Amino acid sequence: MIDFEKVLYDLCSPIVDDKASLSVKLMSTLDEKEILLYVYANSEDVARLIGRKGSMAGSIRQMMSVASRKEDKKITIKFESY
Repeated sequence: MIDFEKVLYDLCSPIVDDKASLSVKLMSTLDEKEILLYVYANSEDVARLIGRKGSMAGSIRQMMSVASRKEDKKITIKFESY
């Protein structure tokens, strides 16, 4: 089984400045085929992760989608700042 939290953290950590503030949480859903992941970071780092017009966020979601196909899951990723 793939540790999606670790994979997403490893994708995001080189992009952010403050790696200590980066956190990835797996949340439960009612659908057993769906995985919901939240990325928490400070607002400046979240802006960097989302990118212009969502280009970085789209790329991160696409890479995680490829990883999830092996386990026949759908991944939803939300970016939150604090």
